[in-house]
Amino acid sequence: MKRERKENTISFIIGFIIFVILMFPLYWMIVTALKTQVEIFQVPTPLWPKNLTLEAFQSQFSESSATMKGFKNSFLIAFSSMVISTVLSIPAAYGLARFRFNAKKLLILFFLMMQMLPSTLILTPLYIMFSKVGLLNNYLAPILADATLGIPFSIIILRTYFLSIPKELDEAAAIDGCNPVTSFFKIMLPIAKPGVIVAAVFSFVYAWGDLIYGITFMTDPNMRPITSNIYNYVQQYQTLWNATMAFGLVAIFPIVLIFIFMQKYIVSGLTNGAVKA
Repeated sequence: MKRERKENTISFIIGFIIFVILMFPLYWMIVTALKTQVEIFQVPTPLWPKNLTLEAFQSQFSESSATMKGFKNSFLIAFSSMVISTVLSIPAAYGLARFRFNAKKLLILFFLMMQMLPSTLILTPLYIMFSKVGLLNNYLAPILADATLGIPFSIIILRTYFLSIPKELDEAAAIDGCNPVTSFFKIMLPIAKPGVIVAAVFSFVYAWGDLIYGITFMTDPNMRPITSNIYNYVQQYQTLWNATMAFGLVAIFPIVLIFIFMQKYIVSGLTNGAVKA
C-alpha cells in the first residue's frame, strides 16, 4: 500500500511537471498580452505584469469589423475544407481498410508521405494551377488547398478506425440482405462516428490555422482569413508583441471551444482507432 502511494505521488509529480511545461507557452501568451510594450522588454522580464492593461485586447475589438470579416472568412474556408476532406476521406479509408488490391500498401505509403510534405513545397504548383483556371482571389482556392492537408490525415485516422471494427459485422449484414453500400451507410458509418468526428475536427483545425494559402491565393484583404491579421502588428521598426499575443488568443478561441465540447468524441476516436495499423 505504501509503495503504491509512493508510485502515485511520483506519477502525479511527473504529470504536473509535464503539464506546466506544456501550458507555459499559453500562460506566457496571456501574460504578454496583459503587459505594456515597455514592460515586455524589461530585463529581467516579470512573470506577471506589474501594470496590468487590457489595451491589447481592446484593440482587437476596436477593429471589430476587420476581425469579424477575418472570422467569417476563416470559418467559411475551414468548414468547406472540412466537408470536402471528410466526405472524400471516408470512402477512401473504408476501401483501404476492407478491400484487398495490389497497390494498397503503396497508396497508404503515399498518404503518409503527403502528410510530411511542407505547404511551401506545393504552394507554387497550386498557385500556377489556380491561376490558369481563374481561381485566384476566390474562396475555392484556399478551400481546395487546405483540403490537401486534411485528406491524408483523415484517411490514415479513419482507416485505422475501420480496421478496429470486426469484419463479422459485414458478414452479418450480408446475411441479412444488405449490399456493401447499404452495410456501409447503415452499420459501418454510425459505428465509426467518433473516428469521423476526429477527422473532421482536425481537418477544420488545419484549415483554420492556415496562413500561407490564405495570403497567397487571396489578394483582396477583405477575403483573407483571420490569421492574416497578424501582419497588422508587425511594423517597420517594431513588433507589437502584446497586441500580437492578444490577437493569437482571440484567433484560437473557437478552436479551444471545439476541443472542449468535442473532447469525448476526440479521445474515443483516437484511442479506438489506435488498436490496429
